[in-house]
Amino acid sequence: MADDLSERYRHLLTGVYDCLDRIVLNAYFAMGHDGGGFRVWWRQLHNGSEEELDNAHLMRLAGRFARRVRGWAKAQGIPLIDCPQSERKHRIAEQYLADHQVGYGVLLILVALAPALVWEVRHGASGNLAKLLQRQSYVNHYSFHILDLEWGHLTIKMSGHPPFGAQVILNGHEYVACQAQADGLGFSKEGNCFTRIADPAALAQIADTLSRPETVGRLAQVCERWIYSACVIFGLDLEEQARSRFNYSYSVYQVECSRNLQFRIGGQMETIFERMVDRTRSRLDIPTLRTLFGAKARPHRDRKVSSRQEVVLERPSYKLTVLKVHFGRLSLKAYSKGEHVLRLEAIVHNTKELRCGRVLEKFPEIISRLSAMLDRFATALDCVDIGFIADHQILDRLSQPSQLGNSRVGGIDLNRPRMRNALRAVQALAVAPNGFSAAQFSDKVHSLTGLTEADYTTRQAAYDLRKLRAKGLISKPGSSRRYLVPATGARTISALLTLRDQVLVPILAGVRSPRRGRKPAVWTSPDGHYEKLRIDMEALFNDLGIAAAA
Repeated sequence: MADDLSERYRHLLTGVYDCLDRIVLNAYFAMGHDGGGFRVWWRQLHNGSEEELDNAHLMRLAGRFARRVRGWAKAQGIPLIDCPQSERKHRIAEQYLADHQVGYGVLLILVALAPALVWEVRHGASGNLAKLLQRQSYVNHYSFHILDLEWGHLTIKMSGHPPFGAQVILNGHEYVACQAQADGLGFSKEGNCFTRIADPAALAQIADTLSRPETVGRLAQVCERWIYSACVIFGLDLEEQARSRFNYSYSVYQVECSRNLQFRIGGQMETIFERMVDRTRSRLDIPTLRTLFGAKARPHRDRKVSSRQEVVLERPSYKLTVLKVHFGRLSLKAYSKGEHVLRLEAIVHNTKELRCGRVLEKFPEIISRLSAMLDRFATALDCVDIGFIADHQILDRLSQPSQLGNSRVGGIDLNRPRMRNALRAVQALAVAPNGFSAAQFSDKVHSLTGLTEADYTTRQAAYDLRKLRAKGLISKPGSSRRYLVPATGARTISALLTLRDQVLVPILAGVRSPRRGRKPAVWTSPDGHYEKLRIDMEALFNDLGIAAAA
């Protein structure tokens, strides 16, 4: 356990394990995505001739794929379902698996329209081939649901048009379950979650194998095991594949990495998480909570969002609280899974965002970065939730000037609204997976306060960041232009803002107001503490000779 959140509640846990969830690989025939390469492949397929390279024969090839897959499914008694475009196809597969006893191999085929790049042949005035153009079009995609001995349930989604682009969708929890069952490890699994584990340490070791370099070979093997013999064979038989030298390459498109905290008592987990969400939802305001304690609604396609940086708190109809933090194509989530599991997730929706390469050989580095994001997210969530001030002199030292390199910078005065706004912006950006830039910091101050660029300039933002760096509240590693919030800095900022905004200001405001009459219908434990402090502070002010009235 490398994060503060897991360490804090270790005495309440039966185990912690990291596991990959959804893994999406792009399978592509590299030669077929280039005009010249596609012509070379076509000549190899047709014994050196291009006479039949036209739109009609390309459509015939796609039609042959459709006829063969439908005829084979009917002959084998495998269900083939045509789905509307908006249908949640994974739910159909889950329901089918729950209702039927199936063996290894292809168990279900779902057909639906989806966008894909297809080739269009244009001929010149003389009838000769002029050029090949790629265009995006909605074509039938065939989702082959397969039960594999090593990886469990996996899906290969393939376009019926050449060059037969495909996606291989796997699940790390399915892999861990298959390996644990092979090792005789007892467990109970509900959906994508282990609800009971006989030996948590042994299962954690199995899950850790997915983060090792050997996983690249396992992923390549499972793709090669099914994609040629069970999928693309409907478009090109084995002899045609060999003659045209058709072979797939693989790249990593999406990955989900989760950290699962298993609590002994479900009620303790629920109480801790609800309290954490209640404390952090306003502190991680990026910019607002879009959905609060309501049923989740599907996003509208006409909404234009230029920069996807937000916190979303959702409570679907089945009373599951989900805290999501989005930073572009990276997402961080915290939610309860089952009765005893608190899950933290790091999701990369497009691995291009990580800028470390996407080929399959880069899989270990991608997982390493997601694991580091999980560590920072869990620690930052704990720091924002529970603040800490190292000693009583920190307030005096904050207001004093500091030295940053060869420059002398001013101190941090919490009485100034500008510095409080800067601290709030840093606190909100503390969970950023890759840190934040000066421009993002400035934009965050503007969104929190409503100030314009003229009211809070980039130069002021840069100077405030220098002051925060000088006090050790943020850091800028090496020559990077991005800033990180260390754990001690996040805890200090959270404590300072909480003391001022939720302790001093409410108490002083309450002392000046008259006593309450009847208690409101909703009276929480903090309300009782505030009321007691208000009464005691009023007596203290009278003894000290401080006028509390306006």
